[in-house]
Amino acid sequence: MTPPPDIVCIGSVLWDIIGRSPHGMMHGADMPGRITRVPGGVAMNIAMTLRKLGLAPTLLTAIGRDDEGQELMTACARLGIDAAFVFRSAELPTDRYMAVEDIHGLVAAIADAHSLEAAGEKILAPLADGRLGSAAKPWRGLIALDGNLTTALLADIAQSPLFAAADLRVAPASPGKAERLLPLLAHPRATLYVNLEEAGLLCDTRFDDATTAARGLIDGGARRVLVTAGNRECCDGRAGDDFLCGTPEMVKVHRVTGAGDAFMAAHIVAERRGANRREALDAALRAASAHVAGEIGT
Repeated sequence: MTPPPDIVCIGSVLWDIIGRSPHGMMHGADMPGRITRVPGGVAMNIAMTLRKLGLAPTLLTAIGRDDEGQELMTACARLGIDAAFVFRSAELPTDRYMAVEDIHGLVAAIADAHSLEAAGEKILAPLADGRLGSAAKPWRGLIALDGNLTTALLADIAQSPLFAAADLRVAPASPGKAERLLPLLAHPRATLYVNLEEAGLLCDTRFDDATTAARGLIDGGARRVLVTAGNRECCDGRAGDDFLCGTPEMVKVHRVTGAGDAFMAAHIVAERRGANRREALDAALRAASAHVAGEIGT
């Protein structure tokens, strides 16, 4: 019998097409640089880092049966990431993400996750039909969930018995999708991983620092949040407990796409292995800095 996965990663799995320039870029700039095409998407980025750190993730997502989808499935197998439960469709093309980064970080990005959105609740079938769980016997382990799902589906998840027993770790995917997570804000088993801008969008305000943002989210009903702020101080806030802060190591920026996913994955792994909150926060900060510096991949 195949052992159950250590964690279920739900959300976007797609191709990242990233253009990077070693120079600063203004609007309309045309600069030399490098263009890469690698497996990506929030759920995939998290799963890749989890696998590198020794856990066995499985993916719940939508991947097309087109050539790009076949390539992506092959990449999952090569990376040792279980894709046995992925929803495959001949009608839906494989999703893509395109970004431009310069020496200062992200310039602009477009996420095309329309196939994931169109697949909707079909990607969650293994949690309901007994393969990973059911309403009567829900999945009791870790779930990493990203905000690339539709607002309606995320609202359903917030109320669903399929998620009632899980250790739910949630990421918005991007500031443009942060407000989709509002139904999950007060979920009693959810930990939210957000950046400063995303925290402000969830609270309909603007925060100047991660600690203030974490307090705003906890006051808004969140059970636990981790708020990052680029190379500035981040904060782990938990209702009824101390707020912990830490600052990432200053490194030369080689890439920024996926840094938050590396932070989240490393934090999950550390806590699963019994680390206390301080140790887990420090491990997450090290992983994010290493990712930005180009030392580890996602």
